[in-house]
Amino acid sequence: MKHSVAFVTMGCAKNEVDSEHMALRLERAGYSIEDDPEQADVVIVNTCSFIQAATEESIEAILEVAGFDSIAAGKAHLIVAGCMPARYGADLEAELPEAAAFTPCSGESSIVEVVDEVLGIERATMPPYQFGASERSKEQASQDDVQTRVPSRRVSAYVKISDGCDRFCSYCTIPYIRGRYHSFTQEDIDKEIVRLVGEGVREIVLIAQDTGRWGDDFESPSTLAKLVAHVADTWPSVWFRVMYIQPEGVTDDFVEAIACHDNVCNYFDIPFQHANARILKSMHRAGSGAEFLELANRIRMRIPDATLRTTLIAGYPGETDEDFEELCAFVEECDFDYIGVFAYSREEGTRADKLEGHVDDDEILARAQQLRDIADAVCAPRIAERVSREMDVLVCGCEEDGELYGRAMCQAPDVDGVTYVDAGLPGDVVRVRIDDTLLYEMEGTVLS
Repeated sequence: MKHSVAFVTMGCAKNEVDSEHMALRLERAGYSIEDDPEQADVVIVNTCSFIQAATEESIEAILEVAGFDSIAAGKAHLIVAGCMPARYGADLEAELPEAAAFTPCSGESSIVEVVDEVLGIERATMPPYQFGASERSKEQASQDDVQTRVPSRRVSAYVKISDGCDRFCSYCTIPYIRGRYHSFTQEDIDKEIVRLVGEGVREIVLIAQDTGRWGDDFESPSTLAKLVAHVADTWPSVWFRVMYIQPEGVTDDFVEAIACHDNVCNYFDIPFQHANARILKSMHRAGSGAEFLELANRIRMRIPDATLRTTLIAGYPGETDEDFEELCAFVEECDFDYIGVFAYSREEGTRADKLEGHVDDDEILARAQQLRDIADAVCAPRIAERVSREMDVLVCGCEEDGELYGRAMCQAPDVDGVTYVDAGLPGDVVRVRIDDTLLYEMEGTVLS
């Protein structure tokens, strides 16, 4: 009888990818993956601790799993994986005696050995798992094959192209959790895409902590522009999207690679974090509001219908009323499609934690909400301008009430809303006329 393992994944899309790779390793080792954690022999909580709120959510998930009857009775086991063990180490083990094992990000490739040990299983040495391993070649995963396969539950998937970060932004814990930056090879990325395309995935989202750096650490350096052109040419009817690219990574070659490929979304997710040059320097980042506006103009000069998204932090230490007003003015002027706003979170161990001039917590929240309101006022009219336009929509599934929805190339998974349509099956790409919008959601009619 197979032992079963279930995953509870917290945090960002990169954690989802890590959970999927752990599940693939476990399946290859003979374990079954259980959808219901309460029915599993082992439950792995893949945690996030990027900011304090994420840590608290992960702790709540851990304690909820620890309260399962099966785990409380010792019939099943809890493993805590991911960012929290990486960030807190032995301190976490002392605080969570309910867990049978702890696996940091750097140890997730050994998850089979960890689960074996928890269950008391001994086995002969297995050949190493290969990232993105698949029996199918790129030629076998041809475009005709993709179109005739029955789509899996998901039609969109994330592919990590690197891990870690060398930027050490003053507010950020990622380098301490994930380690130094390292690119994954093009061969490994290809293998992962082959596996996903073979399962019916129609959109691949390339992600990392710093996607724009891809390839610069190879013995023979490469670039993100070359990678994007390669995957777009190899899988011409799969959508590709790039997320989390720092301003320095938006090179002319990268913009050109997107402009020259119809199957690469004209979508630029560029975290600016602030507009004031002094604050950005304190964050250990470069740039200014004027430089960021020039970058946006440069993108739109080459790709007029480009979709632009950014993220900003309100209430960073030392942010004066004047600095915040400058940030608000930047948002009013930037003409972006989507703007994510985060309230500054004070994280122990970061450089920003030791700075003077920390803003009052209530003021941080008030500034973040004010900035969100301005962002909505700027972005909603841009979304409304899409009414009467025609665009391709990837059908993703149905809401609980049966309403069919998908996403256009201008909508990234999980963050930008969806497009409701009146026809199609999951995995179909349909031509849609946009009839209406409601803030970030769109509604359209499929054209026959």
